[in-house]
Amino acid sequence: RAGQTYVYVYEGLVLLGRRGSVAAAGVRLRCQLEIGRPARANHIQSPKLEEYNGSWPRDPFTPASKLTETLASCFPRAFEFEYSEGKPGNIYAPEDCPIICTNIVRGVLNMMQLIIKKSQNVYELQEAGIEGVCPTRYVIQDNSKNNRATISKSKDLTNCRDKAVKNIGMAYIPVQVYKVRNIESTVMFTYKMKYDDSGALMTSAVSEQMYQIAPFNEPDGVAVMEARQELALVDIKNTPISPPETQLHNHGNLHYRFSGELLQMPIHLIKIKNPELQLTEILRQLVQYNEEGSSKEASAKFLQMIQLFRLVTLDQIEPLWVQFANEPPYRHWFLSAICAAGATDTFKFLKQKIHLEKLNSWEAAVTLPLAFHFVTPNEQTLEIASTFLTCPQIQKAPMLRILVYLGYGCMVNRYSAQASFLPNELLQPLHDLATEAARKGHAEDMALALKAIGNAGEPASIKHILKFLPTFSPVAAALPNRIHADAVLALRKIARKDLAKVRQTLLQIFMDNSLAPNVRMVACVVLLETKPALPTVAAMASLLLKETSLQVASFTYSHMKALAVGRIPQLYNLSAACNIAIKLLSPRLDRLSYRYSKVIHVGGYSTEYKAGAIWRVYLMNSPGTMFPSDIITKVRGYYASTATDIAEVALRSQSLSNIMRKRNIPFTEYDTYKTLKELGKTLLGWKELPPEDPLISAYVKVLGQEIAFVDIGKDVIQQAVTPVVTKVMNEARRGISGRWILPGMVAELRHIVPTAVGLPLEFSLCGVALAQTAAAVDMQMSPPLSGNFRPSQLLEANMEVHANIKPKVYFHVIAVMGINTQYFQNGLEFHAEFSANTTMKFDARINMKEKSFKLETTPCRQEVELAAARYRRIFYAISRNIEEVDSEKRSHILPKGEVLSIPEQQFQSSEISSGDRSEKQGSEEEHHHSVGGRSYARTFCSKLASLGCYACLSLKSRDSTFLRNTYLHKLIGEHEAKIVLKPVQTDADIDKIQLEIQAGSRAASKIIDVVSSGSEEEDVSSPYGDIQAKLKKILGIEKVFKVRDFEPGGGEYFPTNEAKSLKSNVENCAAPFFSSSSSSTHGKETRNEQEKNAVRQSGRKRGSRSSSKGNGSSRSTSGPASSKICSSSSSSSREDHSGDKHCSGDSTFVSVFLGVNVFVSEIRKPKLLGDTKPPILAVVLRAIQKNEPQAGFQLVLYTDIQPMRSRIQMFVSSIAGSSRWKLCADASAINPHKALGSLKWGQDCQEYKIATKIATGQFASHPAVQMKLEWPKVPSGIRRAARWFYTFVPGAAYMLGYSQRQQRSPSRQATMVMALTSPRTCDVVLKLPDLTIYDRAIRLPLPFPSGPSTPTSTLPSSDGNLFSKAAFSIIENLKARCSVSQNMITTFNGVEFNYSMPANCYHVLAQDCSPELKFLVMMKTPEESADLIAINVRLASHEIDMYVSNGLIQLKINGSEQTPNNNFVFKEISLCFFVADASMLISSEKKGLSLKAPDYGIDKLYYDGHTLEIQVAFWMAGKTCGICGKYDGEKEREYQMPSGYLAKDAVSFAQSWIVSEDPCAGACKLQRKLVKIEKPVAFEKKASKCYSVEAVLHCVEGCSATKIVPVSVGFHCVPADSTLNVEEQTRLQQKSEDLVSTAYAHTACSCEHQSCPA
Repeated sequence: RAGQTYVYVYEGLVLLGRRGSVAAAGVRLRCQLEIGRPARANHIQSPKLEEYNGSWPRDPFTPASKLTETLASCFPRAFEFEYSEGKPGNIYAPEDCPIICTNIVRGVLNMMQLIIKKSQNVYELQEAGIEGVCPTRYVIQDNSKNNRATISKSKDLTNCRDKAVKNIGMAYIPVQVYKVRNIESTVMFTYKMKYDDSGALMTSAVSEQMYQIAPFNEPDGVAVMEARQELALVDIKNTPISPPETQLHNHGNLHYRFSGELLQMPIHLIKIKNPELQLTEILRQLVQYNEEGSSKEASAKFLQMIQLFRLVTLDQIEPLWVQFANEPPYRHWFLSAICAAGATDTFKFLKQKIHLEKLNSWEAAVTLPLAFHFVTPNEQTLEIASTFLTCPQIQKAPMLRILVYLGYGCMVNRYSAQASFLPNELLQPLHDLATEAARKGHAEDMALALKAIGNAGEPASIKHILKFLPTFSPVAAALPNRIHADAVLALRKIARKDLAKVRQTLLQIFMDNSLAPNVRMVACVVLLETKPALPTVAAMASLLLKETSLQVASFTYSHMKALAVGRIPQLYNLSAACNIAIKLLSPRLDRLSYRYSKVIHVGGYSTEYKAGAIWRVYLMNSPGTMFPSDIITKVRGYYASTATDIAEVALRSQSLSNIMRKRNIPFTEYDTYKTLKELGKTLLGWKELPPEDPLISAYVKVLGQEIAFVDIGKDVIQQAVTPVVTKVMNEARRGISGRWILPGMVAELRHIVPTAVGLPLEFSLCGVALAQTAAAVDMQMSPPLSGNFRPSQLLEANMEVHANIKPKVYFHVIAVMGINTQYFQNGLEFHAEFSANTTMKFDARINMKEKSFKLETTPCRQEVELAAARYRRIFYAISRNIEEVDSEKRSHILPKGEVLSIPEQQFQSSEISSGDRSEKQGSEEEHHHSVGGRSYARTFCSKLASLGCYACLSLKSRDSTFLRNTYLHKLIGEHEAKIVLKPVQTDADIDKIQLEIQAGSRAASKIIDVVSSGSEEEDVSSPYGDIQAKLKKILGIEKVFKVRDFEPGGGEYFPTNEAKSLKSNVENCAAPFFSSSSSSTHGKETRNEQEKNAVRQSGRKRGSRSSSKGNGSSRSTSGPASSKICSSSSSSSREDHSGDKHCSGDSTFVSVFLGVNVFVSEIRKPKLLGDTKPPILAVVLRAIQKNEPQAGFQLVLYTDIQPMRSRIQMFVSSIAGSSRWKLCADASAINPHKALGSLKWGQDCQEYKIATKIATGQFASHPAVQMKLEWPKVPSGIRRAARWFYTFVPGAAYMLGYSQRQQRSPSRQATMVMALTSPRTCDVVLKLPDLTIYDRAIRLPLPFPSGPSTPTSTLPSSDGNLFSKAAFSIIENLKARCSVSQNMITTFNGVEFNYSMPANCYHVLAQDCSPELKFLVMMKTPEESADLIAINVRLASHEIDMYVSNGLIQLKINGSEQTPNNNFVFKEISLCFFVADASMLISSEKKGLSLKAPDYGIDKLYYDGHTLEIQVAFWMAGKTCGICGKYDGEKEREYQMPSGYLAKDAVSFAQSWIVSEDPCAGACKLQRKLVKIEKPVAFEKKASKCYSVEAVLHCVEGCSATKIVPVSVGFHCVPADSTLNVEEQTRLQQKSEDLVSTAYAHTACSCEHQSCPA
């Protein structure tokens, strides 16, 4: 009513805590509120602010008197507000009124908003309030008897429009529309209304607001904010409120306004008095903390310094820089804080210092990326950033220029995320750079512009990006492929804002066959990242059905297959679409080899915590490489409703093989180069491949933003190594000493929303990293490095290094949920700390020439922490206020100690005395500590008495799961792992610990010298026999051999029970399934007899040893391998098939394994390699003591490498002669099909043993290898670890899809058989003591030749070791071969076709099509015999002809025929030519000749008159052409003619490579001509004449065809009255292909009427 004043009592409370926790923090405001008309004045009186920090609700509120006085200063004056139909309008207050006060008034007025509909009691509407426009539901309950009503109102604050929210540092984390939300909020109002004749009167109002955050999807949340408001009418005065004396200004409506909390971090409050003095004091404290190693305190002060730099001006920063710029300890902290502050003045300061060149290149390279990423993007900072782009100091430093442009793009992206409109002027510098680079053809600037545009991610840049893609701009076809790929990647972030346009563009790029495969694969990656719907994915799949590039097809199929099995909720629709798409595609795409591009996908998602991650590796092969040319790997994280690329790293390589091979050969000066140039003119449309400069390119992205990239060209690769190495060596020689620290704020993420009270609620995450090193390094080198340094000098140098290095890394992450204002802070703080440190102090001497290394370090004088990692997390309720900065209050949210759960509580009898009770309780607490498992502490120590120290691994862990088993409780606690060296009391002090390594011929003398240095013995120059005997005595090896002889290979590998089992198998298995690959059926009986004798001899030798019957024996009881059984028997007579899986389908497969026979070779008495061989390596670890014998360990290594048998032995023993502890390792390949190994240790190597055996043979008629591991006796610790690991095996096998069956096998033995069922698949059976695991058709990453596919001419001799053969076979299988035999031609890519060559016409079989034009191989069929072939090879300045004459192979070099003479016998011909350090060897082989010219690209050429085989080098991949193809793996594009077009059939393809000759001078009478379809053609319903667009073989003029073949040819049709005719060959070849028809090609001619000049 007018003239009356309504007095209300108001209370606003904000409380933050955790459900189930007693600790809480909050703030409460109480005041009296007077409201009157007509001006709607609002007067707040007697405000009282109280803080809370303690156990709720037990502890009382604490009055904040000083803070109350501060806030009360803005309330004495009245506020005015508009009010109409229950809606508060604009608020009027004094101009200088703090925003926090007007926001509190907004919170009060927000309670008074009531939109009452008289006709409805329940209704919903969109209501504007302090939080935004939110969905609101009203429920009205009228009480007509007493004219009162209760109104309930509730709002969903999660789905508001025009929401009052501020996000800082979150522009790179896009929020996706998804069900999961980790922050939920609502507010409820309850009003009591009283009606009278004048209207309705609000007698009371109560609001309750709740924010709940559940970081890991906990149902009841982790932290809760409760805001409660109460407004109660206490009086009605009949006097009006006096109008305000000062002029009031409009402060806006109810919508919350943000203020100083945007600059104020929520983790500390700083009262600004003298900022320069405060910054100076903090800097000094930081340096002091750094010297003391107080990382936690340093990180806190560093954050305070960042906060202060955000508040000071440029004029205040400059004096501080002058004061500390020349002091390195202060300079690092200063620059790091300047970068992290991100204010306008700090950014301007950094610009000035770089312009004045006050920062060195290293400082500029570190500070620029940080400054650009942390600076607040606004009009002022963007203007400053644009001046960086034109700064001369930046322009002349290429790396700084890259960082600035990329950083500018990131700033534009962050600015557009918060601005409603982005001016085009901000993008103009990037567009100008792209335009200028394209005009000048500068590839480096093109790449830089595209990457910066990609960082900006604005749709306005699309048209500029398309100019670099040939699909949309034909001019761009001349640009390098890497520019095309960068243009595609630039569309990535733009897709977030213009998805439809980008998706349409990417699909066109993907479908463009003219683009390079890697560009299309990148388009596939970006397109699938946009999560296209099923129609788009199906369109991609349909394209793959006709795709000619297997690289693109393999990559896309692999990517879709990886997505199809994904379980990320955000990708459900895409996964379903890809699942359908791969069913449409051919399964052959899944069987392609390593040569084709793939996607590796590893990921997981927790539905419980709604979080997951995916790691992908994109392997993109180029047709010109054998291995991936582009590798992109990234980690993408998923959390609640967000998804972002955490990190991405890419590496591209181009033509690196040109650097690795010889480049000093002048190919362009040879006759072959000129010949190929002339030959190209006769092949229609042929042109050599464009040159490619060697290049390595790499980029790094963090959170989807590219922060750095580098392109390293040929000159940089060849020249960068020398100056870098020289600089490092010179610096080390001068000595490096000091302490270095690199502090940085790694993250600052903040999400701020208003509460109903009008105070800001903030969710934030802040992280600080400190990397520091204290080092003192000094190095001496002799001879010193010369001026023209060569890397080979290091191999002859003698270096001495003295180093003391102590690196340390510390991370501190703080998460906050609380009220954050410039006056007070209340909330919850979550601290996580991680630190890692290590110590390295040593003196080292390295003599590269003598192959020796010596390292010395000090012994343990006191406990030393060698390496440590600590992790600590704490949860606080915290309160601060600006008037009492030093009185911060903290309460632990979770209790520090352990609280016993109900089942663990102990009943205490009242009869027990207090003394007994206390004693019993103490013991019980210790018991609970061990049983409960809430904390873990264990130390593993190993006493190294000879070195005078204990080496201890200490593990400690404590969490809060004793309260509740949630993820949060698992995080809260402390974890520590450290390696500590502790001193051991010894009889004499140890001076130093020494490690010496000696390789080569001096290894034996090193061991003898060590022992002799501590004794009276001398005579080190004894003959080898004495050295050998002395060495055996020193090592104590002779005692080992006296105790027990070794079996073949140097060890008694298998116990007697195995021999008995093998004997049983030999006698009882009628049809063994596993036999040595060298055996045959004819020699089976003799072999079995030898084995029985061997077993008997072995049994006599070891008859005293106990054995377990049945170990390792298992026999098939059903006869043939094809029978299907599900049972197995063993000599233990125990069967257990309860765990059988896939029994019916795989029983044969498993049963074959159960009948395996492994035949034992002849047992011979072994020998020590040291009897005949000197050691190749000696290692000595010892402690040097004064006047005392040396103590420590010594190691020697022997090897014996022979063609048939190879062996290696290693012995470790104690230097002290009294100790008999030794370790003996022995491994040998005793024959081409078997390898043995053993590891023994203990007293004289007899206490413990592990043995292994590897054998090759047959398994179910397939070549196979068997690996067997036995452990007759091992320490208990190893047994416990093995049992623990064994528990995971069944589950892991199940997850990998392997079949299992419970089956008892020898208890101390594991056997695995791998059978090669095809070159790309294998079967595997793994037998463990209680479990058999098996699977079939497992894909191999590399093809392994299992049959006759590997040419016999390339295999090593049969007497070689099979294990070396295996490696050789794999390598040979990777190489490309092209062969011609009769009419069958097999290309480099493995495509076979029949082709009958026209006689006397040379065909280009294979040639180098790179710009070097190194070789040419031509082939023809002589007219006299169609079964023979003749070849012509051009290499360098040599022309080699190989042909058959009179039944003998003839060789002609440069026109000179090589015939047998007195110098050599033709059957043993061997000619070698050297030109410019490049060799060419021609020799006889089998029935023909072989040519080897590896430096020219031909590994081997074999010719015998009937067949021809060419094998080219790896680095020729993609660089060949001719009938043999391009060696690029693209089988679908194999029939590529010289013009680059694909032929319709094999005949047209082969004929296109015929070399035209002079029809009169040459023997080939064929030439290419365009032909016309003679019969009338109706094309598009019009009479037309059609001409071929491809040339067809015809006899030359004057000759007639005697033999023709049909070929498919493309034709271009024109109207019948057109003037175009067949003579216009050039015009016709440029025409489109309208139809395909059959034409007839001539393959033989009769030239009786040919007219040739005399």
